[in-house]
Amino acid sequence: MQMAAAKPETERRRITVLGSTGSVGCNTIDLIDRNPKAYDIEALTAYSNVALLAEQARRLRPRQAVIGDAAKYKDLKNELSGTGVDVAAGLSAVAEAGARPADWVMSAIVGAAGLEATLAAVRRGAVIALANKETLVCAGDLIMAEIARYGAVLLPVDSEHSAIFQVFDFKQKDAVEKIILTASGGPFRKTDRAAMAAMTPKQAVAHPNWDMGAKISVDSATMMNKGLELIEAHHLFAMPGEQIDIVVHPQSVIHSLVAYRDGSVLAQLGSPDMRTPIAYALGWPQRIDCPAKRLNLAEIASLTFEAPDPVRFPALRLAREALTAGGTAPTVLNAANEVAVAAFLKEKIGFLQIAETVERTLDELPAEPLASLDHLRAIDDLARRTAGTILESLPRN
Repeated sequence: MQMAAAKPETERRRITVLGSTGSVGCNTIDLIDRNPKAYDIEALTAYSNVALLAEQARRLRPRQAVIGDAAKYKDLKNELSGTGVDVAAGLSAVAEAGARPADWVMSAIVGAAGLEATLAAVRRGAVIALANKETLVCAGDLIMAEIARYGAVLLPVDSEHSAIFQVFDFKQKDAVEKIILTASGGPFRKTDRAAMAAMTPKQAVAHPNWDMGAKISVDSATMMNKGLELIEAHHLFAMPGEQIDIVVHPQSVIHSLVAYRDGSVLAQLGSPDMRTPIAYALGWPQRIDCPAKRLNLAEIASLTFEAPDPVRFPALRLAREALTAGGTAPTVLNAANEVAVAAFLKEKIGFLQIAETVERTLDELPAEPLASLDHLRAIDDLARRTAGTILESLPRN
C-alpha cells in the first residue's frame, strides 16, 4: 500500500468530504468541528440533503458545495447566497469535486456512485480516506493500478480494514498467515431463517452496535457487508481469499486481527464508534484526539466469538464465489445487491429475497475479464437492469 510523507503538525490540511451528509461524512465533520483551525475545507458534497449540506457549508465555509441532485441546485444556491461558497450540482459536478486541490479526501459516498469522484482524487495523487467499500469491490484491480500509477495514498476507514492497517506489518508481508475480519452478526444473528423472511426494513436497520446509514445497515443484517469487506481486504492488503477469515464477534470491540506465522495474533480494539477509524485516517500518520468512549475491558467483562452461519447468511458465500470468479463478478454482485437492498427498503421485496436476487443475477451474468472502466460501467448498468427484471418476477411476500 502506498505510503506518504508526514505533514508538519502545524500545517493546515486541505480537505474534501465526498458524501458529507451521510453517517461517515457527519462523523468526519464532527471531528473537523472540534479542531477547525487545523483544516481548510475545499469541497463538501451530498446527493439530496440540501438543508444539512447548506448548514455544514455555512459553518465550515468550503470553497465549493455540490449537490448531486441537479434539480436542487437553486435550493442550495439560495441557502448559500452571500456566503461566498461556490455552488455546483449534478453527478458530474460531484465527480469533479474529487479532482479539486485537496490533499486529503474522505470518500464516503455510499455505493458504486462514489467511484467516479474517488477515481478523480486518485488521479490527483491525493491521500484518500476510503469509506466507500464498493469502489474496490467493483473495480479493485483497476483502482489499485491507478493508485500505483498516480502515487495516491489509500487509507481504509471501515473499522475492520482500519484495524488491519494498524497491525499489518507491510515490511514483512510474507510473515502474515491470514487476516481475520470480525462481524457483529447484525440484528438477526440469532434469528432463524423462517423468521428472517418476515423481517421489515425497520428491523433490519436497527443495528445492535453501530450507527450507520440504511443501506449499510441492511448489508450488515444480510452480512453482505462482510462479503464486500472480504473483497475489499483482498485488494487493500493483496491477500488471497483463502487467507481471509470471517468470525462473528457480537460485542464489536475487536475490530479485526492479523495472524502471523510465528503464532502471534495482533488485534485492534476500541469502542464501536466510527469516529475512531475516521480520526486515525484524518490524522495519519500522526494520531489526533477523538471523543469516542474509552474502552473499559473490566466493564465489558467478556468477549465472545462464533463462526458465521453460511445457510442463514448466503451473502457470504456469494461474495467468496464472486471473488474467486474475479473479473466482472464482484461488479455484478455489488450492483445486484444495491438494487435489491433499495427494493427491500421500499418494501417491494422480502428480506431473504435480497440474496436470492443477487444469486440469480450472478447466474444470469457469468464472470468475464474486466477490461476497462468503460467496461465496468457497462457491466454495472447491465447487472442493475438484470436485477430489476429478476425483482419483477419474484413473488410478493
